[in-house]
Amino acid sequence: MRIGIMGAMYEEVAPVINDTKNRTQENVGIRTYHSGTLCGKDVVIAFSGWGKVASASTVTTLLVHYGVEAVLLFGVAGAASPDLNVGDIIVAKELIQHDLDPSPIFPKYQVPLLGISRFETDTHLRSSAITAAKKFVSSDIFNQIDRNNLAKCHITKPVVNQGLIASGDQFISNPDVLAKLRSDLTGLQCIEMEGASVAQVCCEHKVPLAVIRVISDKADQSAHENFSFFVSNVINHYSQGIIRNFLTQI
Repeated sequence: MRIGIMGAMYEEVAPVINDTKNRTQENVGIRTYHSGTLCGKDVVIAFSGWGKVASASTVTTLLVHYGVEAVLLFGVAGAASPDLNVGDIIVAKELIQHDLDPSPIFPKYQVPLLGISRFETDTHLRSSAITAAKKFVSSDIFNQIDRNNLAKCHITKPVVNQGLIASGDQFISNPDVLAKLRSDLTGLQCIEMEGASVAQVCCEHKVPLAVIRVISDKADQSAHENFSFFVSNVINHYSQGIIRNFLTQI
């Protein structure tokens, strides 16, 4: 099985790119795709850039040009649930585009022609993702991340949950916007800018998908500061540990 691995930022996939054996790279359009072997699995890794269009373009190339048979999207997200803290992990059960509204022709959030608003991830891959994340937070995290950086992010005992993730072409840092999303989308766990578009493409091609998101901020006024520190100092360790754990599970 060839597995496509992608993230919206280079920091989210750089550690596993560097770990890939027999690595070759190819530019398709403006993006670089890295092929090789990681944890004994045939992989193609790419970073897409932010947003739904960039991520949809990247995953389409992985599916059509490289023929990947499963996709893992990994990266950071802002917390939507008040129970979540920086460093917690959400594995997507469903994904929805919170900024898609074709009403009154179609219901709000529904993707025209597909008749779907929520895209469910693959059960087997989701189970592997949960196991991989739990292994990381139970032991690996404290061996791999500097204690001072964990303390600065107030990471003490991260949790792993599964649930609904919402995607849209917005970096959410306004509490009023976040409150509206929580009200409109029951069970919403976190928000980001890519997952649901990747899920739509995978659905159309009937390719299984897993999405793992690490909470980098609380989607409030301090989101940009927390986000920047987390991306610069922490996410690379989560990426290396969790993605490698995931690959050993499937």
